[in-house]
Amino acid sequence: MDTVNKIKLTVPKRILFFEAAFIWGFAASRILKIGFTGVYTITKFYWINILIGLIGFYFFYKNVFYKMYLKHTKRIVNSEQDRLFVLSFFDIKGFAIMTFMIAFGITLRKLNFVPLLYLATFYITLGLSLFSAALSFLYSGVKYEYMKVKYCNEKVS
Repeated sequence: MDTVNKIKLTVPKRILFFEAAFIWGFAASRILKIGFTGVYTITKFYWINILIGLIGFYFFYKNVFYKMYLKHTKRIVNSEQDRLFVLSFFDIKGFAIMTFMIAFGITLRKLNFVPLLYLATFYITLGLSLFSAALSFLYSGVKYEYMKVKYCNEKVS
């Protein structure tokens, strides 16, 4: 039992931000590849779909992913422990949402329920939002001391 207690899968809080940045960045790269490839191969007027994706990205990031980023940043910074479980860059709800999004995206693609051009355009929106969230988490990791001061004792909403 002593050995089990010594081998704890914990990391400093700052590392959690880099983990989240890596996970979201990886997901963003996969989704953006599908989105851009789909748009480029389906239509000659791909710039229209990219523009729609950019507009959607602004609203999607601002209203969904930025709020999620702030919630997890405040939760990590205000945790009473100095080291946290290696997968605690998200809470249970965050992992459930991520699992649902992945399963839903795969299902939509496999069932051909939504035309690929529309789905690819949405993937550009989603991928850019994920990429921006990754950059936000990366920023929090790099500027960790600043984040500690900025969000210290601030309630997680």
